[in-house]
Amino acid sequence: MKIKNLILGIAVYLFSGVVYSQEYPSRFSVLLQNNDTTRQLALLTEWSSDNPKDPELFIAWFNYYARKSRKEVIALEKDSKNKESFILTDSAGKTAGFLNPSLMYDPVLLQKGFDHIDQGIALYPTRLDMRFGKVYMYGEAEDFRSFTTEIVKIIEYAQTINYKWLWKEGKPLEDAKEFFLSSLQNYIGTLYNTEDDNLLPLMREIAETVLKYHPDHVESLANTALTYLINGDYDKALPFLLKAEKINPKDIIVLNNIAEIYKRKGDKANRKIYLEKIILHGNEEDAEDARLKLKEL
Repeated sequence: MKIKNLILGIAVYLFSGVVYSQEYPSRFSVLLQNNDTTRQLALLTEWSSDNPKDPELFIAWFNYYARKSRKEVIALEKDSKNKESFILTDSAGKTAGFLNPSLMYDPVLLQKGFDHIDQGIALYPTRLDMRFGKVYMYGEAEDFRSFTTEIVKIIEYAQTINYKWLWKEGKPLEDAKEFFLSSLQNYIGTLYNTEDDNLLPLMREIAETVLKYHPDHVESLANTALTYLINGDYDKALPFLLKAEKINPKDIIVLNNIAEIYKRKGDKANRKIYLEKIILHGNEEDAEDARLKLKEL
């Protein structure tokens, strides 16, 4: 009887330990929401001792340092960035500038976060959430060269595993290839929305890396064309768009951009052809816009 009790006691103890270990991520999440950095560090230290190779631990360390590195500063700028901007006026009462709240990141602390997530990626290279988390932080820190380099590395690695990505808690990602490629559009959007033409080569680098493996990827053909179109290189942009149209003749973005190129080149006949295609394939708003442009012709 005593032996049975002893075995039962060990079993309960081991099971309790597993449950306790599984509670680390949820406990850390609460502390992160409460911005309790002291208890976060204590929990992470305990967690590291108890289960040093837990993939969620590397993510937690990364979040800890990313959050800790963030600092809000006030920047004097010409334009208002949001509703919290403070207007500065000169002696005549005219707007002289704006004090805008802005986020900055301590590079030393942020690098510690990157070091931890790199350790996690090295042990669990198919965890796409780790890789995307790293990309996100490069974007937040406006380190767009590293942002792009990391995305290109992920695209290259995706080919070696045939897009068999894992996500949070190590669960397989459903429709992984489609999810991955659509996510790249968001990252292209991050670069595009800066409205900095100096970043166009980075957009093109991402798009061309995708095309290296998926030459018929319409979005990447359109993205590559866009980087040339913005710079006024219409003859370089047009072949990418015409190829994209062959693959998907009803893609309104592609059709619009082709029509725009013909407009800028002064080719009214071809512009008319593509405006009519937009009317045929677009929704009511697209069609109405195209009809107005046809009237202008």
